[in-house]
Amino acid sequence: MRILAATIAALSVCFLAPAYAQDPEYGQPSDYSEPVDTYSQDELTEAVSDFFGVTAEAAASLMERIFSDLGRPVGYIAGEEVSGAVGIGLRYGEGYLTMKSGVREKVYWRGPSVGWDAGGNASRVFVLVYNLDDPALLFQRFPGVEGTAYLVAGMGVNYQRADDITLAPIRSGVGLRAGANVGYLAYTRRRAWLPF
Repeated sequence: MRILAATIAALSVCFLAPAYAQDPEYGQPSDYSEPVDTYSQDELTEAVSDFFGVTAEAAASLMERIFSDLGRPVGYIAGEEVSGAVGIGLRYGEGYLTMKSGVREKVYWRGPSVGWDAGGNASRVFVLVYNLDDPALLFQRFPGVEGTAYLVAGMGVNYQRADDITLAPIRSGVGLRAGANVGYLAYTRRRAWLPF
């Protein structure tokens, strides 16, 4: 009888212990990781509408396109920039990075471009930021192709990528600039005038 009881106890330990070890309720680590805070489409539709002074419908149409392509961003940069080109172009801007987590930081950007491009403009810029776990990783060069931009209600959008981070600058402004170009934007903590 004692041998049977000991055998049953030993078998129950062998079969039940792995189940307890995998259950997070019993203090064991689980594979679950907390999701990163992101902005909803409604939050950014309202923010873009207010920032550019456009209708909620126009902002919603734009956000629907970007969210369909990229999903929910972890932050955004709201600012202004000036640019000009005659074949070779330059762009300078500044604004504030605001993360859903609550981080807020001043950001500057600048960069050259080359292509079939001429004119100049001043723009308000609202940049959606994706896959940025650490704000310090924003401060690098992001290549982009301006010719891939599309327009919705007078607002132009193109995508820039470096490593796993994606930026989606939305621009609306005054001036005249036409054509297509390739180049990059370098994001920095301090203002700099050399574009390279």
